Amino acid sequence: MYARRVSMTLKPNSVPDFTKLIDKDVIPVLRRQKGFQDEITFVGPDGSKVLAISLWDTKQSAEAYNGNAFEEVTKILSRVVEGTPTVDNYEVANSTWHKIAATSPV
Repeated sequence: MYARRVSMTLKPNSVPDFTKLIDKDVIPVLRRQKGFQDEITFVGPDGSKVLAISLWDTKQSAEAYNGNAFEEVTKILSRVVEGTPTVDNYEVANSTWHKIAATSPV
């Protein structure tokens, strides 16, 4: 399993609009993507920082999303996000929800 971590800064007082856009517009786009598994979105205590983690079946599926639909998602969120989101990619090592265990010793 593969994860994409997207960090964003929200415009002031935009948390309600942000969460509505995620629910009504972004998640439907994600669900149409091959290999999409899950989306988890966190909003910081002061409402200015967001961390969004999407989970994908393979690195190739995540990269395909990044090359196609992520631009659409960025455009949707531009109404509430300041600047450009930062994206990092990870191999999922452990997940109790998805029953993934580490395959190599630490």
